Amino acid sequence: MPTDARERLLQGAEELFYEEGIRAVGVERLLAVTGVGRASFYRHFAGKDELVYAVLKRRDAHWHAWLEETVTAHGGGPLAVFDALAESAESENFRGCAFINAMAEASDPHGEIFRLANEHKNKVTALLDRLIEEQGHPDHRALAEQFMLLMDGATVTAMRTRGGGAARRARAIAERLLAAPPVEPVPV
Repeated sequence: MPTDARERLLQGAEELFYEEGIRAVGVERLLAVTGVGRASFYRHFAGKDELVYAVLKRRDAHWHAWLEETVTAHGGGPLAVFDALAESAESENFRGCAFINAMAEASDPHGEIFRLANEHKNKVTALLDRLIEEQGHPDHRALAEQFMLLMDGATVTAMRTRGGGAARRARAIAERLLAAPPVEPVPV
């Protein structure tokens, strides 16, 4: 564990929130696991919601860097995001998407935590859009939205089925979407 109290809190909270859920982990448990005192906790964070926000902000940066790196390692095209998801889902500590999990636990759909989780999903969609556009597909924005839907569905399914099979099936669907002629968007 790092020696800096703030870093220990962030690292410990990120691990515990992902493994057990945000609501399931109380401040007392976090303090016990990290060895940080209550006064030190409140010097760094006004409360648990502020800590959750900081953890998600940090995870967002780390996750995007990981995704970019892993997509590049898998060839750099838009289908590589599904290879990255499969790889992630096959890890022993896979618990789904921290941002989907946070949205599911957020008590206020208009609050900061929900907003940050939604921004994370928008950034992923923007990355997909860029990757699809770089391949010259004219319908890149619509496909990016469809790929995002496939990614989220594959991630949630992987929580149930355990493993990378859902991401590989989503990849096959995405491959067919890339090969299909552009279609009119479906109104939401």
